[in-house]
Amino acid sequence: MALFEIKNLSFSYPDYEDNPVLKSVNFNINQGEFITLCGKSGSGKTTLLKHLKTVLTPYGKRTGEILYKGNRLEDVDLRTQSSEIGYVMQNPDNQIVTDKVWHELAFGLESLGTPQDIMRLRVAEMASYFGIQGWFHRDVADLSGGQKQLLNLASIMAMQPKVLILDEPTSQLDPIAASDFLNTIKKINRELGTTIIITEHRLEDILSASDRVIVMDKGSVVADDAPAGIGEHLKTISSDMFEAMPTPVKIYYEVEKNGVCPLTVRDGRKWLSESFEGKDIKVSKVEEKSFDLEEVTNPVLHLKELWFRYEKNGEDILKGTNLKVKSNTIHTIVGGNGTGKSTTLKAICNICKPYRGKILIQGKAIDKYKSGELFNGMLAMLPQNPQCLFVKKTVREDLLEMIGKRDDTRILDEVVRDCQIESLLSAHPFDLSGGEQQRVALAKVLLTNPKILLLDEPTKGMDSIFKIQFADILNRLKDRGVTIVMVSHDVEFCARYADCVSMFFDGGIITSNTPHRFFVENSFYTTAANRMSRHIFDNAITNEDVIELCRKNQ
Repeated sequence: MALFEIKNLSFSYPDYEDNPVLKSVNFNINQGEFITLCGKSGSGKTTLLKHLKTVLTPYGKRTGEILYKGNRLEDVDLRTQSSEIGYVMQNPDNQIVTDKVWHELAFGLESLGTPQDIMRLRVAEMASYFGIQGWFHRDVADLSGGQKQLLNLASIMAMQPKVLILDEPTSQLDPIAASDFLNTIKKINRELGTTIIITEHRLEDILSASDRVIVMDKGSVVADDAPAGIGEHLKTISSDMFEAMPTPVKIYYEVEKNGVCPLTVRDGRKWLSESFEGKDIKVSKVEEKSFDLEEVTNPVLHLKELWFRYEKNGEDILKGTNLKVKSNTIHTIVGGNGTGKSTTLKAICNICKPYRGKILIQGKAIDKYKSGELFNGMLAMLPQNPQCLFVKKTVREDLLEMIGKRDDTRILDEVVRDCQIESLLSAHPFDLSGGEQQRVALAKVLLTNPKILLLDEPTKGMDSIFKIQFADILNRLKDRGVTIVMVSHDVEFCARYADCVSMFFDGGIITSNTPHRFFVENSFYTTAANRMSRHIFDNAITNEDVIELCRKNQ
C-alpha cells in the first residue's frame, strides 16, 4: 500500500480560480522512498507539500483527493498527522517556538502528551544522534542558521515520524553546512527507513540518493523518473529544468557522450578520467578574467579596520574588517554562517555602527552624509529576508510606493519586466513562493536607482533558470555604472558571474581574488565543476569551463 496517493489534485488561491497553482497532479509515494521534488519558482512545489499536512493546507478551491495509508488525509486525526508527518520549513525561524534548545527538542513530544520518561529518552537520543549535546542548554536566538535548521529537524525526528517533508531546507545555509544537513537527511532515510519528500535547488547532494525525481512546471508534473533517466528525459523534451540538473549531468550531455551519465562529483571525476585515459591534455586552462586588486586606488566602497559588537560586553563580530570594492564590479563575499557577512552589509548601511574604524563611500566618510542622502540614489540593500520590505496588500502597491510622487511608469514597467513579476502584480506579497518574493523585493530595491547595490543572499529560493536572468540584470546594472556587493552561499553563482570574490572568516576578510584564482585554491569551498575536473584541468571552475576544455582536447 502506498503511503501517499495524490489523485487529480488541483488547487487555486482565492480570486485566482482561473489561474490554478496545481493542475491535475497524480503520483504515489511508497513507504521508505526518497522523493526529490523540483521545479522553477512558482511551479507549485511548496503549495503541493503543504497539502500533505492538513494544518498547513492553504485556503482556496481544491479538487481531487489525497490519501494517507489508504484513508482520506482530512479524515486522519491531527494527533496522528502531528506524530507521523514531519515538516521542515524553508526558514528555520518560522518554525522555532521556544527559547531554549532542550525545550525545542521536547516541545513536540510535550504537545502529544508523551510520558516524561519516554520524552527524556527521545530528547537524549536525538541530541546525541544530531550532535547537539554541546549546545543543549543554549538560547535558540544564539544559534546560527545551520544550527537552527538542524534543531528543527531533530525536534521533528524526536516524534519518530513515518514521513519527513522538507521545503528547501538548505536555502539559508552555507555550502558545507548544507552538505552536512543533506547527508543527515540521507542517513535518516537509509538507516531509519523514514520516507523523505524534499524540494531542493542543490541537486548535486541529493539526486543520487533519490529513488525518484518529480519535476513540476506551471502546476503540473512534467517528469517522474529515476535519477539516472531524469537528465536525458528533460533534455529530450527541451525543458528549462535541465539547467537545474547537477553539474556532472549537464557536462555529460553537452560534450560527446560515452559511458553512463554520472550523477555525483565522484562519478563525474571517474567519467572524466576514463574519457581522457591515455590521451595528452593539450589545453588545460581557460582564459581568466583580468582583475588586479592592487589597482583599486579609488574604491567606491572602502572599509577600514571595522570593529563591531552587538552588546557592550559581548563578543566582537567584526574584528578589524578591511575591504576595497572597485567601481562597476560585482564583488561577492562568501563564508560560513554566523561569521559576520550580513553584519558587514548592515554596517555599510549605517544600521550597525562600528565602535572603531571607517567606512568610506565614494571617498566620503559615511557619517558625513546628511540624513536621507545616503539612500537617495546612492545606496540600497536587499536584505536576507525579503518579507521585511513588504508593507502593502499587493505587489503593485508595494512597487508604486517606491516611485512616490514620481510619475515614471516607464522605469516601473522596465523593472517589472526585468524581474519577471508581471503576473504577480495583483497578488499579496506574502502569498508568493520564496523565489517570487525574492524577485519582488529585488524589483522594489531597484526602483531606488542606487549607485551601490548591497545584496544579502539574493539567489536564495531562486530557481536555476531565473538565476541566469538575474545575472543578466546585475550585468546590465554594472554597465550603467552600478557597483554590486553581494553576500552569498551560492558558490556556483559567484564563480560564474563575480568579478572578485572575498572570503569572510572570524570577523574579517582573509583573502580577495578573481573567481578562478579564489576557487582553484580551495579544497572544500569551491564549485562542483572544479572538484570534478581539478585532477585533469588546472583552472576550470564552471560547467562552461569544463565543457570548453573537454571539447578542445577531443
